[in-house]
Amino acid sequence: MPARKRQTRRRECSGLFLWVSNATRLDTTWESIADTSNLNAKMSKSPSVITPIKLIALSFLVFLFFIFQFSSPVSAIRKDVSLQERYTCRTTVQGRYLVADDMGQVCDALSIDPHSRCCRGKREQFACHGCNLVSQCCNRSYEFCVSCCLNPSRTQKDLALNVKIAKPVTAGTYSSLFNFCMGRACRHNSESVVHENAYLSEFHHCFSIPSNSSGSSGAQAEARLAGINVVIGRQGESCNSVCKSSGQSCVPNKFLLLNQCETMQKYLGCKGGCLASVGSDQPAEVVDDAPRDLNPGACLYTSQQSMLSCEGSHQHTKRLCPCA
Repeated sequence: MPARKRQTRRRECSGLFLWVSNATRLDTTWESIADTSNLNAKMSKSPSVITPIKLIALSFLVFLFFIFQFSSPVSAIRKDVSLQERYTCRTTVQGRYLVADDMGQVCDALSIDPHSRCCRGKREQFACHGCNLVSQCCNRSYEFCVSCCLNPSRTQKDLALNVKIAKPVTAGTYSSLFNFCMGRACRHNSESVVHENAYLSEFHHCFSIPSNSSGSSGAQAEARLAGINVVIGRQGESCNSVCKSSGQSCVPNKFLLLNQCETMQKYLGCKGGCLASVGSDQPAEVVDDAPRDLNPGACLYTSQQSMLSCEGSHQHTKRLCPCA
């Protein structure tokens, strides 16, 4: 037999031997797998044998039992700081350039924080620029009047919240000091205008509590006259002249406090009584030598508040003037 054929024959015999060996190993492997499966089946049927899977499951159940049995109940939900509500300011809307927020700050419209609606940065609180603190009136702007009005040392909150929004008895009252200052106080009203078409004074934004507010009394009227010098004028003299002679100015928005019998009787004799009248010289007292038909010695208060004026005068009366 040639050498090449002998080599080919050897290779074929070697391949056949390897194939038989591999087949034998595969049979052994499958037998081992079968034996293992039979063993697992027997173990699963036997209640006394605990498999690793059962052990893991049992451990997990014990863990859950301890969690639900011994864990404390949740008493509250944590409130994340980032989710806390931010304070939002209320602001005035009347001015063209300036804005006053309910914190008592004044700024221009471009300085309003877009999120809080408050004036940004540190600003003067309760600013009273252009305001006469005695008469409680401002001439610079409506916004500074609101800011000054919000100062609790200048406006008594309990009195402000008793002021009626309108004249009818059924009208409600203000819900907050900011509503009072923004609505009733600093807007133009009967205390700052005359004949409904002209200002009594350049200080026409006034935040004083009106004398006809709910719960007003003589003691409260005296308190609102603090800082006011009540002067009795000479016969035929106007309040502008009376106050100027003492180096002061007439405060028109305080006439409502003086235009009451109870107040006039504290300063004037009122021997002829207290009578309602109509005239720009009132409140006033008729002089004793006046004609009898003018009620000499009587105190007169006007029934038309729009006629109250610092300029009015009458040749037979002496005016009661608020000066500061």
